[in-house]
Amino acid sequence: MIPGIQQSAFQATVDGKQTDLYTLKNANGMEVAITNFGAAIIGIYVPDKNGNFENVIGGHDSIDAILNSSQKYLSTTIGRYGNRIAGGQFYLNGKKYQLPQNEGRNTLHGGMKGFNKKVWDVTPMNDQTIVLKYTSPYGEEGFTGEMKVTVIYSLTDDNELCIEYLATTNKTTIAALTNHAFFSLGGIKNPTATVDNQILEMNADFYLPVDTECIPTGEILKVEGTPFDFRKPKAIGLEQNADHEQIKNGSGYDHNYVLNKREEGELSFAARLTEPESGRTLEVYTTEPGCQLYCDNFVRDIVGPEGATFPRRSAVCLETQHFPDSPNRNYFPSVVLRPGERLKSKTIYKFGVVE
Repeated sequence: MIPGIQQSAFQATVDGKQTDLYTLKNANGMEVAITNFGAAIIGIYVPDKNGNFENVIGGHDSIDAILNSSQKYLSTTIGRYGNRIAGGQFYLNGKKYQLPQNEGRNTLHGGMKGFNKKVWDVTPMNDQTIVLKYTSPYGEEGFTGEMKVTVIYSLTDDNELCIEYLATTNKTTIAALTNHAFFSLGGIKNPTATVDNQILEMNADFYLPVDTECIPTGEILKVEGTPFDFRKPKAIGLEQNADHEQIKNGSGYDHNYVLNKREEGELSFAARLTEPESGRTLEVYTTEPGCQLYCDNFVRDIVGPEGATFPRRSAVCLETQHFPDSPNRNYFPSVVLRPGERLKSKTIYKFGVVE
């Protein structure tokens, strides 16, 4: 088991359903721990350039810690709608829908009790694959339609953590799923080190600027000549405190990148993250059109496995996604899901090392 993570600490009854912890293992000794509460990733255990294994993801160390945490999205599955919806409202087929406003006047990550707070049904397939399912009832958090969701985690012998999302609905609705993984490639510690020296590359020529509430303005701007240009690898901390309106609006990086795609829905390279000291690398591939770069801009009073603490900017989130506020921007890629259709999305987080 991953140090500091015990299965018994995740075995409880929540909302009348059993929670538990499940560990995927591959031939290289890599391990991924997942709980069915929030379909959350609790630990990712990978080697550095010297073969030393560490946990490289921010997670809680018990179900009680999750339930009482100030950081309710920590490495969880997000839905029905990942990211923000302006004013908590949208129109669909001419009808106005009002969602809970859980971040100021806006809706964030599915509302007051999104998929991150649900107990999912689990089917372990083998040592390297687990299937989680949840049925979101009609009207849940203000969303229309009953939506059936499946998330499949699989761990390959190439040190790839693959996440597949599937969903269907019985009535036209909106849907956008993601995982809010907090990656700390230097290993989680007390305290976990800042990500300022980590090297990031993003396969994106454009990004979405935001207002002071982190809602997209509707513009799609070039990254060229801005602190958001990661087309060539550079240290995250180089311009994270730049005197730039968008940096101020997001309190750092908290923006969606428009990924370069040859065709809609292709599985393609999105980003690469390198931690120089440990030599660990993370490559991201996705079918999604966007990727939210968020560098843990807000301090959280939480403790993880083996007493690990997570100060401000000690993690990088690379949330593969549809664009924020898409229901209110008809020129953004559509998030409408209709009866007879199936939402299908895949993201791969591939871990490696450089000398």
